[in-house]
Amino acid sequence: MPRIVVITTGGTIATSADPDGVLRPTRSGADLIKGLDAEVVDLLALDSSELTPLDWLEIGSAVSAAAADGADGIVVTHGTDTMEETALWLDLTYGGAAPVVLTGSSRAADAADADGPGNLRDALAVAASPLARELGVLMSFAGAVLAPLGTTKLGGPLVFGASAQIGGISNGAFTVTETKERPYLGPVTSAPRVDIAAAYPGADGTAIDGFTAAGARGVVIEAMGSGNAGAALVDAVARACRRGVAVAITSRVPGVRTGPTYGPGHDLVAAGAVMVPRLRAGQARVLLMAALGAGLPVDSTVSRWG
Repeated sequence: MPRIVVITTGGTIATSADPDGVLRPTRSGADLIKGLDAEVVDLLALDSSELTPLDWLEIGSAVSAAAADGADGIVVTHGTDTMEETALWLDLTYGGAAPVVLTGSSRAADAADADGPGNLRDALAVAASPLARELGVLMSFAGAVLAPLGTTKLGGPLVFGASAQIGGISNGAFTVTETKERPYLGPVTSAPRVDIAAAYPGADGTAIDGFTAAGARGVVIEAMGSGNAGAALVDAVARACRRGVAVAITSRVPGVRTGPTYGPGHDLVAAGAVMVPRLRAGQARVLLMAALGAGLPVDSTVSRWG
């Protein structure tokens, strides 16, 4: 039998309602895998909205340690709020052959229709499958198996968008329907500060100047339309770029492809910013952090994977 290690970090899959009806992590890894053939590492017990980049490094270290210790597959239980960020960070920084599968739930462990047990069984089956070997990091949720790059939480029955779906899991069998290219950048041991600033009518450079003063090495702009912003924000981007801060441009519009099509977008690029063609701001931030942490050129990395 394949040796599977489950690393727990918290999330809805490990929660139950307190006397006030508030969901908080209460289930240990042993509780989650009861009756399942897996080993467990209780790493964190947090709502995923509370995770930080330092936690990504800790999760990555636990994943690498499990792989180095001979695990055939690794499952990470995680909250859905920021699963797309953690999964992408791991896919960018983990180069092992053993698959890493993130899963969670949309309903608490004590809910009458809890989906966590089923999702966890599916994730274990994916992690144990020879088809998953060398695929890097995957997300398994509600029967869909997704590549982290480009996956976003949308809500609804599937929780995550299906644009990055590479396969599925049914009756314990993992099938692959699309090719997954691994966006591995190399080992990264630090997570440089990168912040996100929103563009909106009347936005000035206060946020960008503040992030720069606080020591940010990068800033992601969630721009309007295809990557546009007002003149005051363009000026702030130019100031940040002159100080050596990497600036990347995304869009607040779901599904849009950014580009310097209009004057303001052209001006942002002329000021030194890089357009992120398809990733939303959260994942663009992760990509920028990993590129900076790996010492790679931001423009070519974003062009390749953004």
